[in-house]
Amino acid sequence: MSSKKFRAGVLHGQEVTDLLNYANENNFALPAVNVVGTNSVNAVLETAKAVNSPVMIQFSNGGASFFAGKSLSNENQNSAILGGISGAMHVHTMAAAYGVPVILHTDHSMQEKSFMNLEDIHSTAAICLICRRSQSKRI
Repeated sequence: MSSKKFRAGVLHGQEVTDLLNYANENNFALPAVNVVGTNSVNAVLETAKAVNSPVMIQFSNGGASFFAGKSLSNENQNSAILGGISGAMHVHTMAAAYGVPVILHTDHSMQEKSFMNLEDIHSTAAICLICRRSQSKRI
């Protein structure tokens, strides 16, 4: 399968639907890899480029927290939120650089209700994660 059919970078909206439909119609599965840092993100992207394949990159709650650094407090999901944002920014930048189509996914994230008590600037980040998770559930 040629990944040239889909643009390089993080896909969203209809692009994700089109890729998943294409995979279904052509009887192949997309690899989905949990990542915990820039080294694992880059390894996934390097491999996807080498085999000319789109890929799903996933952040678990713990993986996102690890991305932020284990010494940062995760009170109120702080490090998980910041790590998820930092990781997503890294994936956006590097997916385009590697020339790989990527679906970004928050696999096994905390449920939406866990984010509802945030009162500071992280509320915006939580809402962003909730929206992306809700969109992922609809696909």
